[in-house]
Amino acid sequence: MKLFLLTAFCALFACSNPAFAQTSSSGEFSRLPTGTEYRLFRKDAAGRYQPRALAPTDAPYASRAGQVLTVFMEFRTGRDSVLMNSRLMQPLPQPVALPAQTAPGGMEEALGLLLPGDSAIFRFPADTIFAKTFRQPVPPFIKKSGNTLVVLASARELVTMAEMNARHQKAQEENIKQGKLLAAAQTAKDDATIQAYLKKNHATARKTPGGTYYIIKKLGTGLPPKKGQTVRVLYRGTILTTGQEFDASAKHGNDPFSFVLGAGQVIQGWDQGIAMLTKGSKAVLLIPSPLAYGPRAMGADIPANSVLRFEVELVDFK
Repeated sequence: MKLFLLTAFCALFACSNPAFAQTSSSGEFSRLPTGTEYRLFRKDAAGRYQPRALAPTDAPYASRAGQVLTVFMEFRTGRDSVLMNSRLMQPLPQPVALPAQTAPGGMEEALGLLLPGDSAIFRFPADTIFAKTFRQPVPPFIKKSGNTLVVLASARELVTMAEMNARHQKAQEENIKQGKLLAAAQTAKDDATIQAYLKKNHATARKTPGGTYYIIKKLGTGLPPKKGQTVRVLYRGTILTTGQEFDASAKHGNDPFSFVLGAGQVIQGWDQGIAMLTKGSKAVLLIPSPLAYGPRAMGADIPANSVLRFEVELVDFK
C-alpha cells in the first residue's frame, strides 16, 4: 500500500476524474477522533451521489482488518490542483491491504472508513500525512498550495488476501501467455526478414535450437565453450534492416567484452550464438527480436522489435 502511494504520488499526473466531480462540491467535513477529516458518499437509485453517515458499527478496520480493498484514488492540493489520478496510471483499482493497526491520522485509517460502493473526500494536513504515510518531507509546491492534501477515493471491492493473491497469479500467467503468443508472431515475422536478408546477400546460415542464426566467417580451433565459462568477445552490432551501428568494441578501446556463458548476463541470442563458436572463430549472428530486446526500445539506437546483426569474434574463454 505504501509502495503504491509513494510511486503514484511521485508520478504527479495532471488529470481529472469525472466520477468524482459530483462529490467535490462544497460541504462540511466530519472528523475522526484522530483528526482525519472525511465526507462519505453513496449513489442513490438515480445514480446521484448522496452523503453517507458513518454508523457507530463502522469503526475503521473493526471487521475488515486483514482483507484487501480495491480503490481508485486522486490526489489534489488544497487549492484543488490535481496531482495524480490512479485510474490513469492503472485502469484497474489499486489493492490496499487493511491492517489491524494503523497510524492515527494516516492514509490507511482514512481508507478503512470505506465500504465497497463508497466514494469519499479526505482532507489531511500535508505535514501530517507525509510524516505518517509517505515517510518523507512535504514537497515545497504543496506547502505553497496551502499545506493541505486532498484525496478523493472510490472503493470497489473487499476481498480476502488469498483471493487477491490468486487474482495476481492468474494475471501474471495470462501476461506470460500473451507474451509468448506475441513473441511467436514476432519471431515468424523476424525469420522472414532474416531469410530475405540471407537471400539478398547470397549467404547461408545455421540456426541454433533456440532460434539464433549464425554464419561462420572464420573457423577457430578446439571445442566450443561450455555453460558457466567466461568468454571474451569482440563485436560490432547493427540493426539488420537499416545497417545502423548501435555499439561496437571499437567504441570501448577494442577490449573484448567478457561475460559468463549461459548465465543470462547478455541477450539470449548472444548466449545461443557464442556457444556455437570455437576459440578464434569469427561469425555473424542474426538475432530475432524476441531473443534480443523484444518490444522494448533501447534508447534511440535500437527501436522496438529490432532484428539485430552482430559481427563477433570469440577471442578466448576459460
